[in-house]
Amino acid sequence: MGFYDLSKEERAVLVAKIDSEILEDFSNGSLKQTLDYFSDEDTYIRKSAYLAVGKIHKNNILAVNTIIALLDKLFTSEKEKVRQTVVNAAGEVGKQAFEAVTHFFDKGLFDEHHSVRNAVIGSIKKMSEKNPIPVLAWAKKYLHHENKEIRREICHGIELRGRTHPQDILPLLKELQNDQTSRVSNTLIHVLGQIAYKKGCLETVIAELNTWENKQLVEKAIDEIVDVHHRYRSFAILSQKEAIAYITENYKTSVIK
Repeated sequence: MGFYDLSKEERAVLVAKIDSEILEDFSNGSLKQTLDYFSDEDTYIRKSAYLAVGKIHKNNILAVNTIIALLDKLFTSEKEKVRQTVVNAAGEVGKQAFEAVTHFFDKGLFDEHHSVRNAVIGSIKKMSEKNPIPVLAWAKKYLHHENKEIRREICHGIELRGRTHPQDILPLLKELQNDQTSRVSNTLIHVLGQIAYKKGCLETVIAELNTWENKQLVEKAIDEIVDVHHRYRSFAILSQKEAIAYITENYKTSVIK
């Protein structure tokens, strides 16, 4: 029976059980129960497991070195679900103590399995939202990596911070403006659209795009920004018409047809 096949009350009981058993494991250095949860077929069981690790750290129940040592052991697993869950658990810790978990992301970026690499992207998103300074400094190191997928993943990973603080990630995005790989440039355009529709964000993004030299990419980004204001019209602070008017007035070389 899957996690969401249970009633709300049953799910709460199960989460409490997972919390308790993972804390027991981490307290006595055993990994048997934790390994079972980290390798579970149900995504939501695994999520409850990595959130349990986050609670241990957030509540200062165990020293961070103790938590990291056990995650290191789990990260050697041949099972991709276990490695994926370790990366997500490290992401929970990294919201407060990124320096302690950096090595999981350095290695996870190059994992042979896409689910582990995707967990790195998801973790970068949640960590950069809560703990942006060290996370974005780490991400910057990979912006010009020879592997195009690494560049794309980093671009995608910093998106969430940009939705509320576009000024924090725009300098990093600018470094990718002349990337010749379509997967990277398409992701860059997507991210620019995603960080431009909330309050105060369009103004920041357009001011920055005025400084970019790759006007062809900027035109595509502006098309995406305009389209996002329609697709996300229930959430955007401006209507598409208002966004077009603002861009027309404030982008130095208007590309609005």
